[in-house]
Amino acid sequence: MRVPLLSRLLLSGIAACFLVPAPAAASTPELIGLERELSMLVADRPGEYGIAALDLSDGSRVAVNGDTLFPMASTVKVAIAAAYLAEVDQGRRSLDDMIYGRPAAKALELMIVRSDNRAADQLLATLGGPVAVQQWLSSQRITGIRVDRTIAELLREHGHLADSRDVATPIAMVSLLYKLDNGTVLKAQSRAFLFELMSRCATGTRRIRALLPAGTPVEDKTGTLDGVTNDVGFITMPDGRRVAVAVFSRGGRDRQPVIAEVSRVIYDRFADSARNALTFFMKMR
Repeated sequence: MRVPLLSRLLLSGIAACFLVPAPAAASTPELIGLERELSMLVADRPGEYGIAALDLSDGSRVAVNGDTLFPMASTVKVAIAAAYLAEVDQGRRSLDDMIYGRPAAKALELMIVRSDNRAADQLLATLGGPVAVQQWLSSQRITGIRVDRTIAELLREHGHLADSRDVATPIAMVSLLYKLDNGTVLKAQSRAFLFELMSRCATGTRRIRALLPAGTPVEDKTGTLDGVTNDVGFITMPDGRRVAVAVFSRGGRDRQPVIAEVSRVIYDRFADSARNALTFFMKMR
């Protein structure tokens, strides 16, 4: 259910008291508490985690290891899809274009929903390789993301845990998600097409989605390599607000349950801020 405009404006103002934009230091007890909760959650688990969450309605953001570079694995496919769809918006390409014997729309579906690596590399080749996606990111002033290799090249090479190529920070990833959502880089039709594919992500049932209340809308894209487990995407709150989330992890074990727990903590805190704001507004009437 959408809350009235005045309620949403009030909600945004109060939510901003709970979360301040990164990379500013935590300055409120509520934000410090949320970051402490997330930090303690991952500190107790082996491996390293990077977390960022961005409220798309007011820009408030929280992060843990938000400026640390992590291997993207297949979360890079969000950028590949965005680069292709941007060219569709410009009239340079079409979803009906044939890519290695199948329509581009089908290749995008396989890449996002099934995380099909061959489809990803075929789309990359059509765009002009990883350098073309990197150039698109640069043209959109999206920093903190590196696209260096094809998926096939990435899989052939080892040392993912310490890789300096094909990496992103959690904050950079939610910044990309923010621009995709707000219409800065994609037209409405392309945006809706991409998010619909992400809503059907078949590889992420045990990550962001796993512990959220039944029926919570989620659009995400996973990434997995040896020792690397990621999930990035959007969670829609009960009041209709959308939160962009990126959780990267490397090393250790049992990383999927941790991503699920992190996502539930983020969901609960954002949902609580909305409920508290609405209760305050109703009392003021």
